[in-house]
Amino acid sequence: MPRYEYRCKTCGATFEMRRPMSQSGAPAPCPKGHGDTVKLLSTVSVGGTAASSGGPAAAPAPAGGGGGCCGGGCCG
Repeated sequence: MPRYEYRCKTCGATFEMRRPMSQSGAPAPCPKGHGDTVKLLSTVSVGGTAASSGGPAAAPAPAGGGGGCCGGGCCG
């Protein structure tokens, strides 16, 4: 079941709720009892690196020689 993040407009508290996707837009009461909340836009992080992110560049994929017992050559 996915988790959704909400923020209370009254007290500013941020909290998460696990609920079905079909209920993602339903009102979510603040744990402190306030009812005026908004659903926050969550981001998803997927592993991997990108050269433009300022982090280390990903290593290039190794060059393959093909398959077989001869390393890709023609066994004859």
